[in-house]
Amino acid sequence: MTEEEKDRLRDAKEEVSQALAQAPLAQYRLGDVDQRLEQYITDVATRPQAHNLYEQLAAVRFLSMADKYGINATEVRRFFTFYEQLYFPGKAGAQRYALTPVQAFQFASIYGFWRDGRRVVREAVLFVPRKFSKTTSCASVAIYDLLYGDANAESYTGANSADQAKKCFDVIRGAVRRLDPKGRRYTVNEQAIKSRRADRSAFAQCLTANARTKDGLNASTVIMDEFSQARDNELLTVLTTSMGVRDNPLTVIITTASDVFDGPFYEMLKGYKAVLLGDYEDDSLFAHIFEPDVDDAEDDEDVWHKVHPHMGVTVGIDFYRREYRSALRNGSEAMLAFRTKLLNVFAENEQRSWISGTLARNIARPVSLDALKGRPDAMVAIDLSESDDFSAVTTGFYDSVRQSFTFHTAYFFPEGALKGHVNERMYRAWAAAGHLRLTPGDVIDYGTIVDYVLWLNDRVRILGIGYDPWKSQEMINMLATAGASNVLTGVRQTYGNFTAPVESFEHGVKTGHVFINDNPINYYCFGNAVLDFDKLENCKPVKRRHSQKIDGVITMLMCQRLFIDCLR
Repeated sequence: MTEEEKDRLRDAKEEVSQALAQAPLAQYRLGDVDQRLEQYITDVATRPQAHNLYEQLAAVRFLSMADKYGINATEVRRFFTFYEQLYFPGKAGAQRYALTPVQAFQFASIYGFWRDGRRVVREAVLFVPRKFSKTTSCASVAIYDLLYGDANAESYTGANSADQAKKCFDVIRGAVRRLDPKGRRYTVNEQAIKSRRADRSAFAQCLTANARTKDGLNASTVIMDEFSQARDNELLTVLTTSMGVRDNPLTVIITTASDVFDGPFYEMLKGYKAVLLGDYEDDSLFAHIFEPDVDDAEDDEDVWHKVHPHMGVTVGIDFYRREYRSALRNGSEAMLAFRTKLLNVFAENEQRSWISGTLARNIARPVSLDALKGRPDAMVAIDLSESDDFSAVTTGFYDSVRQSFTFHTAYFFPEGALKGHVNERMYRAWAAAGHLRLTPGDVIDYGTIVDYVLWLNDRVRILGIGYDPWKSQEMINMLATAGASNVLTGVRQTYGNFTAPVESFEHGVKTGHVFINDNPINYYCFGNAVLDFDKLENCKPVKRRHSQKIDGVITMLMCQRLFIDCLR
C-alpha cells in the first residue's frame, strides 16, 4: 500500500468518525426495531477507536439506507425470532442462541431494507476472523429460505473443499432435524434436504467446487464459505447466474483472510471496500469487514478487540495472547496463520519471504516476444519438471541504456497429467487463459520445449542457454543436434552459484531495474519462494512447501547468472 493510499484511509477514518459522532441516532428509533441494533450502532458511533474504518462506514451506510428506504422492522423481527428458535451446535450440545449486537446489525442490514415489495440487499459479505461463528450463524439464512422463501426455493451451500462446504451444511441439517425430528415435512440426508410438503418443493443442497453436475440450477440462496481460499470463482458464478428469475435472491460470502492473493476474493474485497468508501454506489451489497486500521500494531490487544467483534463471546483474549506468543516462538508459518486467521489480513510469509507475489505483480509488464524489433541479444534458461509437473523457460534481455533486465517466462505442462493432479483446477484455468502451455502425453514433452527454443531463436540472438546439468541431458542432446551446442551452458544448482544472481535480482527489483512478464504463474512462483542459507551464508530460493512450485523464479535467476558471467 502506498503512502497516498494510507493517507486516504487515515482521512476517511477521521471523516467517518466525525460523521458518526454528529449523527442524530435518536431519530432512527433503532431501539424500536431491536435494542441490540441500537446498542451496536451507538457503540460504533461513540467509540471510534474500538471499531475499524470499514465497520464504521458500514454503520454510516446503514443509516443512509434507513433514510432512503426506511427500516422494515416487521421483517427484521421476524428473522430475529426465527433465528432464536433454531438449535445450533455448542459446547454442551445443540442449543439456542440469542443474537449478539453485531449479529443483529448484520441480519438487520440484510433483511431490513425493502423497495416495491422486494428486498434491497442481494449480496452480503461477512469478512471476519476465525472463531466468529460465521458459518453457524449464516446457516440460518439457508434454513429461512428453505422454510419461508419461494415455494420452489433452492438453497445452496458451497466452498472450495468438500469438508468446508459440509461444515455449514451439517449445521443446517442438524437444525432442520430438530425442527422436524420425525421427518414428516423434510427428508434430510448427507448432501440434500428436500421438502415433503404438498405446497412446497423447496430444497437445500451442499455443493463443492469440484462438483461435476451443476446444470439446471435455479438458486434462491447461495452461501459460499471460506471463499478467500478459492483459486477461481467458477462455482460462485454458476450459482449466482442461475438466480435470474428470483425476486429476492441472496448470496452470502463468509470468509476469513488467507494468503491466496491470486484467487478471486482478494480482488473482490477491494471492490467491497471501494463501495464502502463511496467510490461506487451499490445498495444491493452489504459488506461487513473486520481488520486492523492502517496504523494499528499487530501486537496491540486493543487492536485484537477491534478486529474480533465476538471477543469475550466466542473467543477469549487469552486465546489471542497464546496464539501470538506461539507465533513469535514458532516462526514464519505460525505468524502467517496469526495474521491471516486472527488479525484477518491477507498476508504472505514475510519473515522468510524473498520477493513476495505482491511485489512480483508490481514489477510485471506486458512483454510480447512477437513484437520484438530486430533480433535483440538474450539469455535463455530452462528448468524441466522431474515427472508430471510444469517446466519453465525464461528469456532474459538486458537494456544497456536503461541498465535494466526484463524476463519473459513461459510455462509448460503435460496435458495427460492434468486429471487428478493436486492443482488440476488451477492449472486448467491457467491453460484456458493462455498462461500455461499444454504438451502432449503424460510427462513433459521435450520436443515441444526444443521447438519453443528454436522459435525463440528466430526472434532473438541467443547468447546462452542455461540448464540444470543434473536432469536435462536428453533435452540438451536434442538442442545440440539442432545446432545450439555452442551456447549451451550448465548452471549448477548450488547455493554458491545462486548467491550473486539473488543479490543482483533483488537489487534490481528494489531499484526499478528488473521487470517480468505479466503472468500469474510468475506471481505464484515468487509467492512460494523463500530464501534459504547455507553455513557460509550463501543463499538460494527454496519452496515454502514440498508440493509448491518455484520453477519460474529459478529460471529467471539462471538467466541472471548467465548475464553476470557474460558481463564480467
